[in-house]
Amino acid sequence: MNFPCVVVNFKTYESSIGENAVNLAKICDSVSKETGKNIAVCVSVSDLYRVSSQVSISVFSEHVDGDDFGAHTGKVLVKDILDNGAKGSLLNHSEDRYRLDLLDMSIQKLKDNKLLSIVCANNSESAEAIATFEPDVIAIEPPELIGGDISVTNANPDIVVNTIQKVHNVANIPVLCGAGIKNGMDVKKAIELGCVGVLIASGVTKAKDPREALLDLVSGL
Repeated sequence: MNFPCVVVNFKTYESSIGENAVNLAKICDSVSKETGKNIAVCVSVSDLYRVSSQVSISVFSEHVDGDDFGAHTGKVLVKDILDNGAKGSLLNHSEDRYRLDLLDMSIQKLKDNKLLSIVCANNSESAEAIATFEPDVIAIEPPELIGGDISVTNANPDIVVNTIQKVHNVANIPVLCGAGIKNGMDVKKAIELGCVGVLIASGVTKAKDPREALLDLVSGL
């Protein structure tokens, strides 16, 4: 995974599921090629293959479990996302929390399969604890700002700085920030605070013009 970067979490908006996921991913791919900036996307497990087969940027699953093969109805196996083109998985988003032991299990299973983990934390203390599992990337996202109009870089820059300090006290793990990120200035501020990029969702997935939104965002890298 190359930095600095913008990571777009598609979630399950109508605008980012099924064929709409492919179209949006192609826009992300096009902007990345045009600007030379790093963009990655996180998509629904059901869309992994259709998206990864159509773009050259890194595609991540929005979820994975740490289970092995067996009688696990409804589980998402690491081998499954690997075979469907994923470079790794987003884990522990505020909308998809993991128990800590299960989070550790998923991170290690991804490592075993040479896949990357982007692990979300809702505060600096949880980010510090997660750092002991040695994920590839940690993303700090205060839940109260997710989907809002005020960027974490403006509303609470201290949580970003404190998270980076606490994580780096444990291990040299790159840190992204997210929640309320909307434009290139927000991204620029994130980089100035010490992040290697941002994790964003509605600022792109719900934008009237996703291409223009992305061009603005990557201008801050």
